Amino acid sequence: MTETLSPVLPDEVDRAARDVLEAACAKKLALATAESCTGGMLASLLTDVEGVSSTFERGFVVYSIDAKCELLGLAHDFVERCGAVSREVAVAMAQGALAASHADIALAVTGFAGPAGPDDEPGLVHFACARTGYETTHRETHFGDIGRGPTRIECMRVALEMIGEAIGKTGD
Repeated sequence: MTETLSPVLPDEVDRAARDVLEAACAKKLALATAESCTGGMLASLLTDVEGVSSTFERGFVVYSIDAKCELLGLAHDFVERCGAVSREVAVAMAQGALAASHADIALAVTGFAGPAGPDDEPGLVHFACARTGYETTHRETHFGDIGRGPTRIECMRVALEMIGEAIGKTGD
């Protein structure tokens, strides 16, 4: 069971985090995260599970465009052109986290957890999962205007599912 986030997490998210970490440990796979709208919540969740958190290699909280560029190697004009909340940027974030770490799998999340600009869709979130030797996967979600906290919790569900799928790939 997670320790610090457990009071706010649904039991199935808590179990999913443990399952993902145990599977990564069993396959000796290291994990990394690159988070924008979740603000490090996924990294926190992955380090809260006692006994298996050692599989988590590092996390990048890249809330600003500058952070995405400086820490993950994205070009500023690329982010401006595509938009910080886009498929392209999510994929580049995951690949950048993989390249800037010693991880085997990196999960990236970027989106609007709550109201943003006038043309931005609250609850629009892009996820990408990169694994060394495999094609990077992407998922776009539309959680709706459910609030920042609930959106972040829903992000945990999707992120853990995608990491689990990446762990389950053959060829280990």
